[in-house]
Amino acid sequence: MSTPTALTQLQRLEAESIHIFRETASEGERPVLLFSGGKDSVVMLHLAAKAFWPAPIPFPVLHVDTGHNFPEVLEFRDRTVRDLHIRLEVASVQDYIDDGRLAERPDGTRNQLQTVPLLDAITEGRHDVVYGGARRDEEKARAKERIISLRDEFGQWDPRNQRPELWSLYNTRHRPGEHVRVFPLSNWTELDIWSYITEKGIDLPALYYAHEREVISRDGMWLAVGEHVSPREGESVERRTVRYRTVGDMSCTGAVESPAATAQEVLAEVMTSTLTERGATRADDRVSEAAMEDRKREGYF
Repeated sequence: MSTPTALTQLQRLEAESIHIFRETASEGERPVLLFSGGKDSVVMLHLAAKAFWPAPIPFPVLHVDTGHNFPEVLEFRDRTVRDLHIRLEVASVQDYIDDGRLAERPDGTRNQLQTVPLLDAITEGRHDVVYGGARRDEEKARAKERIISLRDEFGQWDPRNQRPELWSLYNTRHRPGEHVRVFPLSNWTELDIWSYITEKGIDLPALYYAHEREVISRDGMWLAVGEHVSPREGESVERRTVRYRTVGDMSCTGAVESPAATAQEVLAEVMTSTLTERGATRADDRVSEAAMEDRKREGYF
């Protein structure tokens, strides 16, 4: 009689995420997966494909496009949905600005403008189960959230109104007008994500790896010079070898200096890091100690 083989940490995380996808998708009427083209959403999509194989992924992906996205990410997004034969839904922040439903922020960033287009897309698509790639280790507000996050009719999150999740039982019940956010990667860390990417050979946008780019130093971060970021008085443009730890609005997502050009090299780098990727490279999370929690209460990812 053979002895059962113990699962590795990554195998346990993978099995949990697949279980979450299968359980919640079976209870939802119109699920959708939030896909930014970033590493977490790429891993999440990979797990969704594995959860339902050999059938295709049974729901579309939704991208909230700020209009300030990295071109490499948009190209990767379009190629990925084409290769997987899944439907892409896009909620455009630029459309909301053009018709006056939203106004540009004084600082020029758009990450905080994503909430209204996101909630409208969920309502219009009648999506009752919305998958997100958030992880608990990313930020203090996300550490408070459970795998199933009930959102009210206004898309808002109440940290005091969370359901118990004993024995991996997930309650997706909600009233008409409400929906649930589901986070299959809740228990993963950045190190787990990169270990999985390395082990499975998962493709990512090229900007996650070391490349030369023109940047300026601002607020302790290297911001890419381009259409949406120009040097201010006293700032000088430098050419540096950098990579990105996270993907977001170009005007508030910083790069880190790094020679890591492969997944294995990034993994080794992450092992020695003492800052989360959002804490190190996202200016929008530095507005206040409660910046992320405030946005989550309003309906953010």
